Amino acid sequence: MKNISKLMLLSGLLIVLSWSCKKDEVKDYLESGTSPELTASVTTINLAYADSIKEAIKLSWTNPNYKFTTGVSSQDVSYLVEIDIAGSNFSNPQKQTVSVSKDLGISFTVAKFNDYLLNQLQLNPTVEAALEIRVIASLGSNGAASLISNVLSVKATPYAIPPKVAIPTEGTLWMTGDAAPSGYLNPLPLPYDQNQQFSMISSTLYELTLSLPGGGAYKLIQQQGNWGTQYHMISGGTWDKGDFEKKDSDPGFAGPPAAGTYKISVDFQRGKYTVTKQ
Repeated sequence: MKNISKLMLLSGLLIVLSWSCKKDEVKDYLESGTSPELTASVTTINLAYADSIKEAIKLSWTNPNYKFTTGVSSQDVSYLVEIDIAGSNFSNPQKQTVSVSKDLGISFTVAKFNDYLLNQLQLNPTVEAALEIRVIASLGSNGAASLISNVLSVKATPYAIPPKVAIPTEGTLWMTGDAAPSGYLNPLPLPYDQNQQFSMISSTLYELTLSLPGGGAYKLIQQQGNWGTQYHMISGGTWDKGDFEKKDSDPGFAGPPAAGTYKISVDFQRGKYTVTKQ
């Protein structure tokens, strides 16, 4: 009798364990979802400095309605709005990406959208640009189960804004420092006052192509013999790109790590500099 009871108890335990294991194996799979349908309030975006605080464009999209085998998803849906130049197929490294959490739409002011075009996409002011916009829906923080919307085509003409950094008052700019052939000299003697002077490409863009020794640092001066009106790199910049400001201060711009010929571009409109090896 005792043996029969033990067998019955063991059988019961096996049944429970078997049921528990099957329950643990139940997995939740994505069953369906619909790509968001994207619409816009306008297709030609009117941008003007006088209207900077007004709405430029409003984007709206439908819910992707993610559904799993256990039912409709209760997870929050994240969205990425991508704005790019038409024809780039959203592969442009300069494309503008805006994150949206949960909401099914977003509105951009004139000033914000104009800033995207000038500073991110680096478009020329007063020139009409053809753009494309799309939305990517996903679940969680790692972009799981992504669904891509239709692509909208829009047009916009960015307007010029006051330069982010004050331009040289006399239209002249030089580099000096131990990253330059001259070393730290101010004023610069011949021949450095000529071969270390930037060319003014436009009122807000200056460029200089020069053979550099590698390493060191440099400053940008707009007046010979005057450190008080210099430009320096803002902390966080690297030798090849970053932000700068007009201020008698450190840090200097880092020189390229290796000797060679480089082109230094200083963009006062955007407050950014770039250095490229030639």
